[in-house]
Amino acid sequence: MDRILKAARTSGSLNLSNRSLRDVPNEVYKNFDEAGEGDKWWEAVDLQKLILAHNNIEKLKEDLRNLPLLTVLNVSHNKLSELPAAIGELHMLKSLDVSFNSIMKIPDEIGSATALVKFDCSSNQLKELPSSLGRCLNLSDFKASNNCITSLPEDLADCSKMSKLDVEGNKLTVLSNNLIASWTMLTELIASKNLLNGMPETIGSLSRLIRLDLHQNRILSIPSSISGCCSLAEFYMGNNALSALPAELGKLSKLGTLDLHSNQLKEYCVEACQLRLSVLDLSNNSLSGLPPEIGKMTTLRKLLLTGNPLRTLRSSLVNGPTPALLKYLRSRLPENEDSEASTTKEDLITMATRLSVTSKELSLEGMNLSAIPSEIWEAGEITKLDLSRNSIQELPPELSSCASLQTLILSRNKIKDWPDAILTSLSSLSCLKLDNNPLRQVPSDGFKDIPMLQILDLSYNIASLPENPPFSSLPHLQELYLRRMQLREAPTDILRLQQLRILDLSQNSLQSIPEGFKNLTSLTELDLSDNNISALPPELGLLEPSLQALRLDGNPLRSIRRTILDRGTKAVLKYLKDKIPEN
Repeated sequence: MDRILKAARTSGSLNLSNRSLRDVPNEVYKNFDEAGEGDKWWEAVDLQKLILAHNNIEKLKEDLRNLPLLTVLNVSHNKLSELPAAIGELHMLKSLDVSFNSIMKIPDEIGSATALVKFDCSSNQLKELPSSLGRCLNLSDFKASNNCITSLPEDLADCSKMSKLDVEGNKLTVLSNNLIASWTMLTELIASKNLLNGMPETIGSLSRLIRLDLHQNRILSIPSSISGCCSLAEFYMGNNALSALPAELGKLSKLGTLDLHSNQLKEYCVEACQLRLSVLDLSNNSLSGLPPEIGKMTTLRKLLLTGNPLRTLRSSLVNGPTPALLKYLRSRLPENEDSEASTTKEDLITMATRLSVTSKELSLEGMNLSAIPSEIWEAGEITKLDLSRNSIQELPPELSSCASLQTLILSRNKIKDWPDAILTSLSSLSCLKLDNNPLRQVPSDGFKDIPMLQILDLSYNIASLPENPPFSSLPHLQELYLRRMQLREAPTDILRLQQLRILDLSQNSLQSIPEGFKNLTSLTELDLSDNNISALPPELGLLEPSLQALRLDGNPLRSIRRTILDRGTKAVLKYLKDKIPEN
């Protein structure tokens, strides 16, 4: 013990976890004021990090105020029944973990710990939270799961930086519209296993929300405003009382997992068949049939239907492999009816060009164009140009005149050559989509003229990347899509993209993932599905605070049990993190 205390005097960090302590040593409260014999008092520093987890500590003294520079305090897994008022005098405290104790009340003084960013008071005996917590304006990660809390104080609306909230396993009956509308930075909201009878109408204001878990409540309906959750990747609504789904659900273009098991659904709405889901759980509902349009959901890896009174589908289909069921449903679709409107292609182009004068956005998607019409150059300063789903083979030099262009969508065309000459003049470009083209090769310096790019999609351009693609030329890149490009290993330059939020490497031939992925700390979505990956580096678990969606379907993973994989991203990351060897 003396050796550990002595080391802490110079490091400012003290870890006394798992030592069967009943009390905090007095030397800790004294902040090492009394230097030991032979100690160099001039090298001593104030305690900044104190870990006391997994002990038998029953009380923290008010002497805690003697640690004014403390930034991290972890007293989880102890026997505390209360916290000292002195907690409010720790004005530098950023992270406080008091989970897994027997605390019945959080002192009002907590509101004076205004530097608090992360607070975990889960698995205690709390019935309420102090309204003073709303004064912790920097609070962004708050966990209060597995208590007996009946309502959240409205003052928490002032915590506008809130990005993660976990209140699972309480007795909440409502999430107020005001609170939800105030937390526009939320990326993760977990309120499962409560007594909620509805969802707030303001849920649509959470445009950054990636994970929404409301399973095991009493929710009767999903509001149409859910369409505003445009970043949502995982949505868990199992074990509720839903009888219908809103058509707006079909607008959630990022959604990959939708769990609706154990509700009262009588039908699955056709609009939701537009979703690009990988997992859809409709088990234990009241479905008597399925819309054949579900057959178009070819991204589905798992469609669960057991426990429904399905009369129009054979049990062998319901219980069989998902691809076979989707194929059958597609066969039930009516023949495509190409009912061409009387409006000519030229009229449509003219109308689109006219609209772009005010909107600055021009869409000529799916018009079977083999060349770019000259009307585009008359459209003024457009910022977004969508030419996807055409038959364009090359880009005309005139496109260089669109110097204000920020978004250029060229998906699903017949472009073979990288548009070097055009990109040289498009220095403001922030989004470039060239997926599903027969691109021959991206030049080794192909990205140098578009350094402001934030979104790049090169998917389905097989073997078009150079040996060492220069992604580091794109320091602002936030989204990178490299789906189905015959990659055998992840390009190393990706590891230098510190702002990367979404990375799609699915449908390649990757056999491993670099340990360096742990440094992509901004990553919120990582798609590794349909590769040849048999093991993941445990260090990937270090991304757990930020990574919300990890897709692994279609890999021969042997190191992670199926039961863990089925529990989703959070469980997988925790498993990996626990596998990291201790130093």
